[in-house]
Order: sequence, then C-alpha cells, then structure tokens
Amino acid sequence: MKDKLFKLKKNEIKRVIAYIGGCYASDKITVDGLPVKYMYREEKNFEEDSGWRFMSGTESQEYIDDPSHLMIYDVNTIANYDPMIIPYLDAKIGSEFIREGEKFKEV
Repeated sequence: MKDKLFKLKKNEIKRVIAYIGGCYASDKITVDGLPVKYMYREEKNFEEDSGWRFMSGTESQEYIDDPSHLMIYDVNTIANYDPMIIPYLDAKIGSEFIREGEKFKEV
C-alpha cells in the first residue's frame, strides 16, 4: 500500500474539540477533501472508540468493503476537516445524520 497524501498536513490539525476518542473516516474525506455528508454513531469497536463513523456519502459498498479506504482517527482530526460535525458529537449511540446544506438532519 502506498502512503496516503492527506488533504490536511499534520501541522494544520489544531485542537478544536476536547478528546472524545477515535473514529473511523473514509479517505474520501481525509485524502480527497470531500465534506462529511453522512455520519453515525455505533457501539465501540475498541476501548478508545467514540463510535463515530464519517463518510462523504460518495463511497460505494465496494469502496467501503476495502479496509485500505478507512482509517482510525482522533475525532478532533475529522472536526478539522469538517467543523460542521462539532455540534452533533454529543449525540447518543444509534444516532445517524445526513448533511442538508449547512446543517445535518437526524435520520
């Protein structure tokens, strides 16, 4: 696997939220720079897991099924890529949101 070229460089990531744990996010967000259009929170998969999963909404099932397209990040990192997620991060496990314009709608 080749090294990923992330849209934001390490020195561009600032602390914008308190630490809440890790999350999974698609390369469509962190490499391609697309905004988060779909996010959901599920039960933890590991001890430090926040349960959050972030997608651009453009991923096919085949894309998602390839583990090289998803990585674990500090939720703060994804908040740097798309600050619009921040107001929703306290949502309970089982929550799902889809982006509608400049806000997210619970589905």
